[in-house]
Amino acid sequence: MGISRRKFLKVTSGIVGGGVAAELGILNVDTAAAAAKAGKVPIKSGRQIPSICPYCAVGCGQIVTVDDAGVIVDIQGNPDSPINQGTLCPKGAATLQLVKNEQRWNTVKYRAPGSDRWEEKPLDWAMSRIAELTKKTRDANFNEFQDMPDGKGGTARKRVMNTYAIASLGGATMDNEWNYLHQKLMHALGVVYLENQARI
Repeated sequence: MGISRRKFLKVTSGIVGGGVAAELGILNVDTAAAAAKAGKVPIKSGRQIPSICPYCAVGCGQIVTVDDAGVIVDIQGNPDSPINQGTLCPKGAATLQLVKNEQRWNTVKYRAPGSDRWEEKPLDWAMSRIAELTKKTRDANFNEFQDMPDGKGGTARKRVMNTYAIASLGGATMDNEWNYLHQKLMHALGVVYLENQARI
């Protein structure tokens, strides 16, 4: 006997639905209480601002809802976005946790060279330290000129203005605009080894 997939799903869903309805009736479950409780769920309201998900370079549209004080109260998918049409992946759906999360660190864990323990440092200190070490490494390993093949079997001294001591790899949590600015900065520093995951 042949049965189509559609017919099979209709029959099984009807049987399951009927069974659930019968169980609720037999057990005298009052569904009105659940409906009343659902009506008391607070609706997040405020000014809605279109934005873009920060997790990858796909660029899914989001709607960020802020209250009168400018505090973010909700983040949802934007149904007007032609990219995601209101849907979000699990990471995008949890974007609000980037803003409101008691477990999010706001300090930096730092272990000094040769140390056996981690120290907590402020974020401003870490950013200044990164900038300082980047400049120090670049200045110590900067190539203004380099001997390059001249295409005739010999070499020619050419102006290159680069450094091979620094590399940069952008991750999928960086959007296209950030990667563009980051690339401009790295090229200005003379970094040659540069890659990112910008896909749009």
